[in-house]
Parts: sequence; C-alpha cells; structure tokens
Amino acid sequence: MQYNPKDIEKKWQKIWEDNNSFEPSDDKTKEKKYILSMFPYPSGRIHMGHVRNYSIGDALARYYRQMGYNVLHPIGWDSFGMPAENAAIKHKLHPKKWTYENIDYMRNELKSLGLSFSKTREFATSNPEYTRFEQEFLIKMYEKGLLYQKSQTVNWCETCHTVLANEQVIEGCCWRCDNPIIQKEMPGYYIAITKYAGELLDDMKELQKGWPKRVLTMQENWIGRSNGLEFKFDLSDESKAKLGGCFDGYTVFTTRPDTIYGVTYSALAPEHEIVNYMIKNNLLDDEVKDKILKMQSVLPRDRAAAEKEGIYLGIDVIHPLTGKQIPVWVANFVLVEYGSGAVMAVPAHDERDFEFANKYKLPIIHVIEPEDERLELPYTKPGILVNSEEFTGMPSDFARDGIIKKFEELGRGKETINYKLRDWGISRQRYWGAPIPFIHCDNCGLVPEKIENLPVTLPDDVEITGEGNPLETHPTWKNCKCPKCGAEATRETDTMDTFVQSSWYQFRYVTDFKNNPEVPFLKEDEEYWMNVDQYIGGIEHAILHLLYARFFTKALRDLGYATHNEPFKNLLTQGMVLKDGSKMSKSKGNTVDPDELIQKYGADTARLFILFAAPPEKELEWNDKAVEGAFRFLSRLYSNQTKCIKTDKKPTPKPSTKEEKNARKKIYEALKKANEVYTRTFAFNTLIASCMEALNELNKIDNAEIYTEGYWIITNILEPIVPHIASEIADSLFNKSNFGEISVDEDALKDDEITMAVTVNGKKRAEITVAPNENKEKLVELAKEAVVKQIEGKTIVKEIVVPNKLVNIVVKG
Repeated sequence: MQYNPKDIEKKWQKIWEDNNSFEPSDDKTKEKKYILSMFPYPSGRIHMGHVRNYSIGDALARYYRQMGYNVLHPIGWDSFGMPAENAAIKHKLHPKKWTYENIDYMRNELKSLGLSFSKTREFATSNPEYTRFEQEFLIKMYEKGLLYQKSQTVNWCETCHTVLANEQVIEGCCWRCDNPIIQKEMPGYYIAITKYAGELLDDMKELQKGWPKRVLTMQENWIGRSNGLEFKFDLSDESKAKLGGCFDGYTVFTTRPDTIYGVTYSALAPEHEIVNYMIKNNLLDDEVKDKILKMQSVLPRDRAAAEKEGIYLGIDVIHPLTGKQIPVWVANFVLVEYGSGAVMAVPAHDERDFEFANKYKLPIIHVIEPEDERLELPYTKPGILVNSEEFTGMPSDFARDGIIKKFEELGRGKETINYKLRDWGISRQRYWGAPIPFIHCDNCGLVPEKIENLPVTLPDDVEITGEGNPLETHPTWKNCKCPKCGAEATRETDTMDTFVQSSWYQFRYVTDFKNNPEVPFLKEDEEYWMNVDQYIGGIEHAILHLLYARFFTKALRDLGYATHNEPFKNLLTQGMVLKDGSKMSKSKGNTVDPDELIQKYGADTARLFILFAAPPEKELEWNDKAVEGAFRFLSRLYSNQTKCIKTDKKPTPKPSTKEEKNARKKIYEALKKANEVYTRTFAFNTLIASCMEALNELNKIDNAEIYTEGYWIITNILEPIVPHIASEIADSLFNKSNFGEISVDEDALKDDEITMAVTVNGKKRAEITVAPNENKEKLVELAKEAVVKQIEGKTIVKEIVVPNKLVNIVVKG
C-alpha cells in the first residue's frame, strides 16, 4: 500500500471539521484538562518554532481526549503591536488589514498540521469585544487604586516624534531614522503590580512541582525581595538653598546597614528628579549638563556593562548618624527605576562603589574587617565592625540589627522590605493597540469612560507614517464629552502595552463568548476550567508575560471576576529550533518553511520529526535526513498494515515463539511508556523510538494476530503525535477513529529468560542466560562454567549472587 499523506490528511481534516471533533463539552461533571500553548503573533507565516510548540500541546490534548477527559485546547491571536504599524509603513497597508489577512493565512497553515484546536473559542486580541472587557478591567483597577498616572522617562526620537521601545533603540539611535534618541519625561499609566510583589513571590511555592526551576528562579530574581534599612539623606542647608527650597533630601535603601559608617558619597540616577530640576533650572554648567544628558541617552540595560561614569553635582547631604557632609554625585550605574533612584556608596565594601571611588579619587573608609583573613578591599563579606562608633567590635549581623534599631529610635529610618520589581508602565504612544479608556477634562481632571460606552475603538481613517501617534493628530477621534460633567473633553491617545492582552487571554477561552457576549467569561466556567493544566511556550517569556499573567489572575480575583490564585498549574518551556547551530532566521538564511515541508512529506512527518528529534525542553537541531527517516517510518507503518487482520476488537493472542513473545513485550513496553510520557515526562522522542522498535520486532514474525494487536496499540499510542495516519489505519483495520485507554498486559512484559553478568573479583568476564529467579546453586554452577578459564587453579573465597543481575566469584592465588 502506497502512503499518500496529502489525500489522507485532507480527508481527516475535513472529517474533524465537519464533526466539530475538538469542541469542549458543557458537561462539568467530567474530569477536565485545559491544555494551552502560547498564542502566536500574526506575522504572516508560521515557523518551525510554532510547529514544535503546537505539536507538543496537540499531542497532550489528543491523549487526554483518548483517556475520556473533557479537554479545552484553544488558540487565538496576539494581534496588536508595533510590527503591524511597521508593516503598514513598509507596504502602505492599514495595520488592521495586514493583521487580519495574516490571521486568515496562518489559521489555514495551522489547520494543515491537523491541530485539534477548538473553533468556537478562537479570537484575536484586537477584536473590539475583547478590548471592551480589557478596558473594563483597567477602569475597575483605577477605582481600586491599582492603576494610576504619573510621569515616566521614555525613549524619544525627535525626528520621528515618537516613543520607542527599548528594542527599537540601536546603539543609542532610532532604528528607523538612525538619529540619537533622548530620555524624555512624559505622563503615562501604571499598574501597581508592586502591591502584589510579596504574594507573587510567596505563591511560587504552589508552582514548585509544575514549573521549571529555572523559570521560578528568574521570576524570583526579577521580583527581588530584600530586607534592609530605608532612611533619608537630608540636604545640607547650602544645598537646600541652591535648589530653591524645592527639596530637603531624598530616601535611600540599603541591605547593608552594617556598613553605614563607611559611606563617603551618595549617587543619584541621571534621571533623578533633583538632577532633572538642576538641568531645567540651569543650576549646572554646560559641560556637566551635556555629560548628564549623554548618560540619559544610554538605555538602562546598557549602562550596567558600561564603564562607571559620574560627575559631582555641587550639592551635599548630611550623614544621618555622624552629621558629616557627603558629596552627591550623578552616576550612570544608578537606575531610576530601582528603589528611589539614589544610593549610599560604601566603596570599601562594594565592588561597584570601589571602582567608582578609585576613578574619581573619592575617600575610602573601611568599617568591616574579616575575622580570620587579611583585609583586601573591597571586602564584601560579613565580619567585625571597626570605625563605627558604639558598634565597633560587633559582628556584622548583630550590628545590623542594632544600627536599624538606632535609626528607628532617632526617627531617621526604618527596617523595610524592598523589591526590585517596578510598577508596570502600560502606556504606548502608537496607534495599533487597545485604547486606554480615560478622558481628560479641564473641570474634572482624569475621568474613566462609562462602562456602558465601552469599547473605545480605534478610528480606521488614519495614515501610519511612523512620525508620532496618529491618534494625537486625528481631526475628530479624541474629541468627546466628559462622562462626569458633560463638558468638552479629550480622549486619552495612549494605547496599552500588548502584554496586557496576553495577561488574561487564558480566561477568555473558558467561556463560549459568542453565546455570552455580556461577560468576559462566566465565573462558573472559570471555576471549572482554571487553572490551565499544562501551559507550553518559549523560555523567552519566563519573566514578563508569565509574571504579568500571574498578577492579572490575582487582580481579577480581587476585582471579583475570578476565583483562582495562579493561572498555570504546569509549565513546559520548549527549546528553540536551530539550523546549522543557530536560531532560524531569515537574515541568516537558515529557515525551513513548514508549508514546503508539509507539501513534500505531509503534516504527520513534520509532527513526528519535531517531537522525535529532541526532548521538548531541549534545543532541536534541524536535520533533513532525520525528516526523511520520519517519512520512511510512516510509510512502512502504512504499508505493513496489510499484514494485519481486520477486526472490531483488540486481539488477545498467545505467543508460541521467542520472537513472538519479544514482539508483544516491545509493544506493551511502548504502551507503558506512553502513559508516563503523556502525563509526566513529555519525552516524546523516547516514546517514538519505542514504537519504532516495536514495529521492527513485529516485522520479524508471521503471526497476523500478534501483528494486529500491535497495530491496535501502536496506532493508539501514535494518534496524538501523527493523528491523520493513525486515524486512517485504525479506521481501515478496526472500523474506529475514536481512540481510548488500553490496559497494559503485565504478563507480556515478563521475561522467560534474563541475562546476568558474571564477574571475577568484580570484573565482568562473561554472561549467562537463565530463567528469572533461578535458584542460587544453579546460578553459581552456570557462572563457574562460564568463567572456567579465569578461575582455573585459583581458590574460590566467596560466591556472591545479586538476583537477576550478576554473579560475582571472589578468588585468590
């Protein structure tokens, strides 16, 4: 029989389509499985990373359907974002047209892979009915104090008149016009994710069993909880006067209060409010001002690796315990988004501070000495305090508590918990995003739109040029009435960060929203389906997307929409697909087109190869020969079905030869492995290898009944991985296309004979084939016969038998 994947795959995809085969049931008494892969951005074509991600998820979804679970396996489109605007500029197309045409094309590509996605739950995040509820969430967050507005520092291109994402800044210049960017203060909207910092950290214990340790560590470090001392540096009287009385000081946080007496300078971020005030009010000479502006133009992410640079601001603060004046510098290593954007510097006990102090010839005072080693600066470990007034002679840990207590008694500071995590800035000054649903009124200030007026949708009649936000210059769109007082007002023209859309999409899938248009999702559906049983996606989303999704789940719980604390019970981060040792990319010319692969070999070959080539969490190196090998295996599987008997029931044959017993053993070994792989290890490569080995053993026998039993089981095992060919064979041979649970025949796994090693003085010298659990006397007799030359003329001291494993003969002489 000739294997023709095109005809088989077209046939089964139509059957599944006509029968709505992959829709979840409304029966909430059934045990459920919610399998979710991270949804794609509709860029135009799928790539091999998509094939891998969705093949993994589909295999799990199909397996759990076999096992009788109610399965939710949806797909959607993360469809807002800058790439659509860039394409609009390049191709002179409207972003909406470009986006939805791409969705149509990519939907058909995914369909060609035979992926078992629900059709009724599909949506795009740019759909107005999705935006409606997203805007409602923001308004509810605003009312609860979780959303607020403040000025933010952004990357600004003066030539294009637009804000740039960090990724669009190349070596300090705009990616589009190549002109230098500046850091600009602009008002923006922030979600107070920091209010949940402690809970986000503490609840990670719920994820220990189901999430990769690497991901949890990355999130833990990103949130960055630390205990320490928060205190205020007061400006000197001269400095207060210089700043016009607008500032009296600033707060800092330190995890090393035991080093407080070693502070010799303080440093501010280039964007700190005091620095910006001094620039704005011409309190700095041109050379200093230009140096600071140059620091501001460098992205914070690039400053860490840069040489330490700074300049004295001409102002001083007072040490809170000694009363000494301390110079205030601006330094490129201080980041405004961490803490207060200000630090105390202890060069003797901090490598960064030490490097900076040496460069600018600042004082270095050591206040901690090691107990058992020679002091070398910078010394960053605990030790014994020196030069620290009444704390001199105390161990670091003991002195730390005493110093914090002294600050609290003096009313100059307090023990506190600090987080590296910053509030989430969601404002984007661009068109193709969900409008932020607020209105600016001269009478009422910032006013949220009325819920009944949602969604606030984008105007279609815009021209995307890349210069500024077209919502700002639209002649009518932003003009509106204030929902509160009815006066003339203006709409907010900022749109949302696209991470907002991907932070709650898992909830949208749980309800058939077409039949429930008035709610984002039904609470009873959320209670049943959530949390996601298995989430699958790339490691590049380990921090932001997953952290924001975790936050949104907790926020929706507190807003009364949801009941769960965490969105994803289990997480699998699949590795990248490589070719020639590097990630596939058009610029490197090493991409593989999934469409061409499917046309040449079929979807099942693509799915089989992508799951066989490497464990899912590992990187996968593309191999053309291995693809051809996968196709040959499927061709052999298809053509050899002629050796089977057509039957409506699984045969229960009795093997009579060693080869027949071995074939049945390999079949049931594969079945046993399948249960483990689909539910726990996801090592599809080992499962596929077991099926290949079982087919090879079947080909050594002529027993049609055993061959048929083997095909009944192998098609069942492989259906989640290669559903078209498995369904075709099962339908042809067994008049079934619905697969179910099959019990493992434990008797088939038992060995009639086993091989045991024979060692002499611990070194392997031979092997013996025996019946399982043979008695010790017989085993020793056979072992001696096998190593007669090695023990000849020697005295046997001891005979050690490890049942079913080895016989060790100890000799001397």
